Amino acid sequence: MSKQFDVVVIGGGPGGYIAAIRAAQLGFNTACIDEWKNAAGGPAPGGTCTNVGCIPSKALLQSSEHFEHANHHFADHGISTGKVSIDVAKMVGRKDTVVKQNNDGILYLFKKNKVSFFHGRGSFVAAKDGLYEVKVAGAAEEVISAKHVIVATGSNARQLPGAAFDEENILSNDGALRIGAVPKKLGVIGSGVIGLEMGSVWRRLGAEVTVLEGMPAFLSAVDDGVAKEALKQFTKQGLKIELGVKISEVKTGKKGVTVAYANAKGEAQELAVDKLIVSIGRVPNTIGLNVEAVGLALDERGAIVVDGDCKTNLPNVWAVGDVVRGPMLAHKAEEEGVAVAERIAGQHGHVNFNTIPWVIYTSPEIAWVGRTEQQLKADGVAYKAGQFPFLANGRARALGDTTGFVKILADAKSDEILGVHIIGPMASELIAEAVMAMEFKASAEDIARICHAHPSLSESTKEAALAVDKRTLNF
Repeated sequence: MSKQFDVVVIGGGPGGYIAAIRAAQLGFNTACIDEWKNAAGGPAPGGTCTNVGCIPSKALLQSSEHFEHANHHFADHGISTGKVSIDVAKMVGRKDTVVKQNNDGILYLFKKNKVSFFHGRGSFVAAKDGLYEVKVAGAAEEVISAKHVIVATGSNARQLPGAAFDEENILSNDGALRIGAVPKKLGVIGSGVIGLEMGSVWRRLGAEVTVLEGMPAFLSAVDDGVAKEALKQFTKQGLKIELGVKISEVKTGKKGVTVAYANAKGEAQELAVDKLIVSIGRVPNTIGLNVEAVGLALDERGAIVVDGDCKTNLPNVWAVGDVVRGPMLAHKAEEEGVAVAERIAGQHGHVNFNTIPWVIYTSPEIAWVGRTEQQLKADGVAYKAGQFPFLANGRARALGDTTGFVKILADAKSDEILGVHIIGPMASELIAEAVMAMEFKASAEDIARICHAHPSLSESTKEAALAVDKRTLNF
């Protein structure tokens, strides 16, 4: 006899565990299935984000930034440290502790909210009598059933053809987070979020880092002005970034990895490195889900087909996060998870794709929401732009980091904010004000008239808003 639930969630990443908790809070008898294991073989819910993505990468970024500051910036504050060394094993161990704390926190939330947790791989078995049967393949195999199923199985790193991940020499985000010693030379294929963040970590710790990017433009999804400033700053820091390259072959050997490629001019080049991180995007994870058993539709990319409300082609089967259309971002998955649980309850779940923020946690940080200047030009939208540099911000001067600026784009007639783009200190935190403003259809004048604490980095947002109308208070 199978265990029956109102809602079963397959996948315990940001979309899945949030959906399960919200469904339980709304009164549904809810189960969540997740197969991630920790080093001891125990459950490790949280998906890619918690285990090999958002959380561990930020732990390493923080550690490496402390090391960078101690080596290069403490003296500016009158702090003498002598020779600074790095214990990579301890740094990685701290990262693992942070991950485990998050894993345990999710398990605690499941217990607190009465979500039944099943440790194993979930897959469809059949649809019978208005219920879906789902198999859990874990330490023991069992079948559970539910009226509603939410698929939140996430995504996997995309492999470069002819260069499969071995997580020793050719690394995905997983292997990049487990490097045991600072490589002398590190190669990164792909200058996206993961490539730049991981490249920054190991560059700070002493590696010679070369980034190979196939696109002719750097950070093409980012506002042009921000992308140009970012390229200048990363190059200044020591990242070697080559654009418009075409990879022809990747070979591994006893001495590391060799990458043969053509540069932007078509000239044959070769890069020899100790480790190679491949960061060329991610693909939806439907492996082993057995969608054929129930007729769940996938698109040409292997993503689950959903409508605007995350409904699939099957009644009462929903899908959220990286396994469906839209940006592969943890917070997007969380918003969809909450919205689906509320829709199941007959409520009106809300997800606005136009106000989902993006962040790259490098130094300087990069964050944006809404449309870029190049998108507005391409769409023929009349707009006004206001920009203010952190160089003129008192708090930034006190921090010792005046890199970058805040740019606000507003409709030329209505003054409604259309996009906000930040490169500089704490951009990941500053972008929240812009998201809030855009969600409530605020104008640039609205931000300009709000009192911001002095001295604070957020004053640069106020100044950029003022600059939209060619005004400034010149803090």
